[in-house]
Amino acid sequence: MNILVYCPFNFNIKSSKLKSLGGIESLNVELSKFLSKSHYKIFLATYCKKIIKKKNLINLPVDFLVKNKSRFKFKNIISSNDPTIFNHFKNSQNFLWLHNKLPIEKALRKKKFFPIITNKVSAIFVSDYLSKKTTNIYNFKKKNVIPNFLDPIFSKNKPRINRKPYFIWSVQRKKGLKEIINIWIKKVYKINSNTKLYIFGIDKNFFNKRETKTLLKHNIFLKGRVSKNELKKYYNVSMGMICLGYDETFCINAIEAFSCGLPLITFGLTAVGELIDNKNSFKINNFDELDKKILEILNMNKLQRKRYINYCYIFSKKYQIQKIIPLWKRVLNS
Repeated sequence: MNILVYCPFNFNIKSSKLKSLGGIESLNVELSKFLSKSHYKIFLATYCKKIIKKKNLINLPVDFLVKNKSRFKFKNIISSNDPTIFNHFKNSQNFLWLHNKLPIEKALRKKKFFPIITNKVSAIFVSDYLSKKTTNIYNFKKKNVIPNFLDPIFSKNKPRINRKPYFIWSVQRKKGLKEIINIWIKKVYKINSNTKLYIFGIDKNFFNKRETKTLLKHNIFLKGRVSKNELKKYYNVSMGMICLGYDETFCINAIEAFSCGLPLITFGLTAVGELIDNKNSFKINNFDELDKKILEILNMNKLQRKRYINYCYIFSKKYQIQKIIPLWKRVLNS
């Protein structure tokens, strides 16, 4: 069975930067690899410069694919967020893999609306939340919900019990961050000056020099964007992750945190609410409760901490790619 996985981003499967790819690109690469091991012939289309063959996985340049479309026949096409590729192949089953919200206004502006409604497209949503938030005007042929999966870097992880008083923020959205920093400086740091907050995913230039100096003074460290291996190093020695849950359509950061034994401190909003329970997270109702939950985590005894770490780790296993691939096969074979 020939399957096209369309991922119009600038990378190839032999790149030395694969471990530093963004979330959507990484998901496409891993899905392609695993499907190619299951007797499917996978064509992964990216903005690469040349054709790269690796057994049942072929990495095609997007331009080459479009110019030579008559040479290819695909039973299924999987496209991340971009339905325009469906216009070029009229006899395939089309699956739009939706990772983000797609309001009508945006779809029209990005020229994605008509490729959806004219090509008998089925949707694959990464969460129930995203499925419910997507308008029925698109009139998808079928709707499926398949959660995202852990990168192998995290799925092979074994969390340690001994931890340092470190906390993590790794959400690229800035909403809520200034409130977190304010509470950290005024409350958390004053109570425990050994506690550190590491902020990932936010451009270091977001704060001016004076602000950065103040952050460092209170053990708040701006790390910018780093590789998943680097993230894992920090996750494995930390005590918790602050992930408020604003506008998350899945939140892979939460699952990665769980795989390293990190409980969340969260409002439980949007799709994050589908991932949390009282054994893997500390739910708060407002910012005033944040410092209390941080202190609660800091003051855990060894047995309490071990329970949280083990439960988070076990919970994350349901998101290993080996558990998610059968859901994909069921959809592709239907």
